[in-house]
Amino acid sequence: MAEDVESKVKVAKKAAIGLASVSTDVKDMALENMALALDRQRKVIIEANAADLLDAQELCEKGELSRALVDRLKVDDNKIKGMIASIIDVINLDDPVGRTLQALELDHGLNLYQVSWPIGLIGAIFESRPDVVQQIMSLCLKSGNATIFKGGSEAMRSNRAIFDVLVEAIEETEGIPHGAFQLMETREEVMDILKMDSYIDLLIPRGSNAFVKFIQDNTRIPVLGHADGICHVYVDNRADLTKAYDVCFDSKVQYPAVCNAVETLLVHKDIAGAFLPEMAKRYLDAGVELRCDEASYDIVKGIKALKAVFRATDEDWNTEYNDLILSVKVVDSIDEAIDHINSYGSHHTDAIVTGDTASRKLFVNLVDSSSVMVNASTRFADGFRYGKGAEVGISTNKIHARGPVGLEGLVIYKYVLMGNGDVVADYAGPDAKEFTHKELNMKYTDLIG
Repeated sequence: MAEDVESKVKVAKKAAIGLASVSTDVKDMALENMALALDRQRKVIIEANAADLLDAQELCEKGELSRALVDRLKVDDNKIKGMIASIIDVINLDDPVGRTLQALELDHGLNLYQVSWPIGLIGAIFESRPDVVQQIMSLCLKSGNATIFKGGSEAMRSNRAIFDVLVEAIEETEGIPHGAFQLMETREEVMDILKMDSYIDLLIPRGSNAFVKFIQDNTRIPVLGHADGICHVYVDNRADLTKAYDVCFDSKVQYPAVCNAVETLLVHKDIAGAFLPEMAKRYLDAGVELRCDEASYDIVKGIKALKAVFRATDEDWNTEYNDLILSVKVVDSIDEAIDHINSYGSHHTDAIVTGDTASRKLFVNLVDSSSVMVNASTRFADGFRYGKGAEVGISTNKIHARGPVGLEGLVIYKYVLMGNGDVVADYAGPDAKEFTHKELNMKYTDLIG
């Protein structure tokens, strides 16, 4: 098994070299072919997904698979339509490869160029959501990165169907090296992948916090992503309550099973009495279970049967529910809200609802999260909504890429030095030449073609 995995990885690693220099026109043609293939093969994909859903539902009923994973698994016509739209958006994005980030004259005729370049071979390991295959493949293709995919067993048929449709379309495009994209399908292959730090340049895990932490703890390969999605909305005492109702409701209810859904609602004490009764009613009517601190519990306990309103424990502030469950806390000040977010949050996405300029500025400056929203739902934290076409994932890292990671997070850079027989010896010793270190308004492609 390990030898089979290694052979696939070696093929992809070799293909990565060629893929890095494929022209934008060829990559865009391959992407267009991917979109057309998805449209033609809808029936094949949906049938494969239906079989996965049937098995997943049985596992869910046995308590062996969470409802959140089942919800993320479904692929229908609308999901395929979204996948196609995402590919078209990637086509319309600028190619991130080969950009001159800096041009510097070291001396006359000796020019240094810092050039954006693909990372190389990326490993994508994910649970459920089969559309991750399309999202990551389209972004990695456009950014010139070969990719190893390993999805969860609950989506094996769906992943294989989508992968086969897309790879066939890519490899029928003249100019794309074969073998750049590989699919692994067994649980054992995950451990093999995690050991291949001599081949794989970056791992992107997408799934539960336990899943991501397992990946992070069991590999020497750099990992891009986040373990937790503990997001907050803080309703300030200067908030427009109409806006606050909408933002808070959307942040939790629009799609509760994802990492950018709000898990804790913080409300300033001065407006809690006016805001929470109506807000709690809207949540409860939508089937949301509330976990309240003492102050918020006293306000909402009489609205509906107590079976949907509970007292929060310390564990609730640290919990990513991925479900119609919300913890609620009344705070004395915006400073307390910020301190709570920075202490208990996962630095993913946090929002403030306020009409006050000073509060807005303080929140944006002091909340240490990859996305900070002002009078807007946390659900906007998404690569597609951020205009990236799609995303390979959301990163809470502070090195290389942060927030929803699109094309710009899939390139690094290399240095290209253009000389004319120059040697370092000329710049050493008592008669050493001096470097000019002058910025140039040039692109390295102007010289190398």
